[in-house]
Amino acid sequence: MPEGSSIDLELRLEAVMDGVLATGTASARAVGECVRCLDTLDDTVVVDLQELYLYDPISAGDGAEDDGEEDELPALEDDLLDLEPVLRDAVVLALPLNPVCDPECPGLCPECGARLADDPDHTHGDPIDPRWASLGRLTQNLPGDVPGPNKE
Repeated sequence: MPEGSSIDLELRLEAVMDGVLATGTASARAVGECVRCLDTLDDTVVVDLQELYLYDPISAGDGAEDDGEEDELPALEDDLLDLEPVLRDAVVLALPLNPVCDPECPGLCPECGARLADDPDHTHGDPIDPRWASLGRLTQNLPGDVPGPNKE
């Protein structure tokens, strides 16, 4: 998401026995690059979220001792709930690992980097055997019609 972009939330807050249950959807703008052709991608990500915010964080432990684990449910802080960690986790998990502009995107030419979707018939000709490559340079230096040993 670009810095400073907005996130649209549809949120329902319910008072339950242990706290406040926040349920809803969030939609955000995602910007990135295609992993095959490096074309810019601009898409909207919509995620569902649900989180319970406890009135009293001690009630989540069911009487168990605090063993230093950080798997505690979030708690209300002065009647406020912090949606940032829940939103961040939901949006990051919804993003594709390898985003592509099109499932059939051919990508870039490995030799020259040309975008193959723009030029599907892109070729470089037959590869020259590196052992004969220096002979090819000799023929490039010859003038148009040079008489050889068999020419008069």
